[in-house]
Amino acid sequence: MKPAPFDYVAPKELADAVARLAEQPETTNVLAGGQSLLVDMHFRLQRPALLVDINNVRALDAITVDGDALRVGALARHRAFETPSVAPGALGRLLSRISPFIAHPPIRARGTMAGSLVFAYPGGEWCAMAVALDAAIELTGPTGCRTVTAGDFFFGPAEDSGPVPPGGFLYIGQKKTARQPDEILTSVRLPLLPWPDAEADAVGVGFCEQRRGKTGFAQVCAVAVLTLRNGVISGARLGLGNAADRPLRAHDAEAYLLGREPVQRVFERAAELAMAAAIPVAEPYAGVEYKRHVVGVLVRRALKEAHEDSEERTRR
Repeated sequence: MKPAPFDYVAPKELADAVARLAEQPETTNVLAGGQSLLVDMHFRLQRPALLVDINNVRALDAITVDGDALRVGALARHRAFETPSVAPGALGRLLSRISPFIAHPPIRARGTMAGSLVFAYPGGEWCAMAVALDAAIELTGPTGCRTVTAGDFFFGPAEDSGPVPPGGFLYIGQKKTARQPDEILTSVRLPLLPWPDAEADAVGVGFCEQRRGKTGFAQVCAVAVLTLRNGVISGARLGLGNAADRPLRAHDAEAYLLGREPVQRVFERAAELAMAAAIPVAEPYAGVEYKRHVVGVLVRRALKEAHEDSEERTRR
């Protein structure tokens, strides 16, 4: 299929982009990387009357350290995160571990982290990371800017997302988020690590994913961050992708890990709690029980990887 007819503008100033969006917010879409939006348009799941292309807006591609966080602009491409030097310490390591799992090189060269969050695919790698780190999402509209934490940003599938082509509803179609129709996601703030325990002796990160083929969508993915003090876990964050109809944080598993030694039996119990928290949605090639099982496997692996990462940094 081909997109329905639409008009196109490419403003050079953010204020102009916001103004054009505000004119007809219900029938206007913002174009950044377009790697999700254009697919929806080809299937006519979205039929905007106007596309506001923000690629000419200055400074939206910036990635900067801002106090205790990394500020990622709306036009920062996936490929910008391929090397650990993109951010200090453990955050850079986490970003560079996740980036290669996103689709394939042409999409990483064009797609954006901000676009992934707006599209809100439940298995999106950046979405799972955002909820794990409780990222701060900046939304700019006609009345100014506001910030929403990742945990409050994702709502799940829209009721009116329409008919879905083969592949399952989680892959494609509009999802609900806290972004209002007249707002543009202008930046994402990711906390620098070690976090949530700033006084930790060591911090480690892990990421694991199960998918069909090298470039397929994630059937399940898991993000783990561990901080350690005096040999015990002082902070834990677990973000899950495709374990529900939206990105999910495994709060019970995180709470269980605190104050315990980073050993296999502890990781196994945390994985069981993550499995219990999961509310998988069946998709082609990935049923509910299969996904629940994979959640447990990947959480164990991600926690082990995070622990090994912390040990490696401690030895150095």
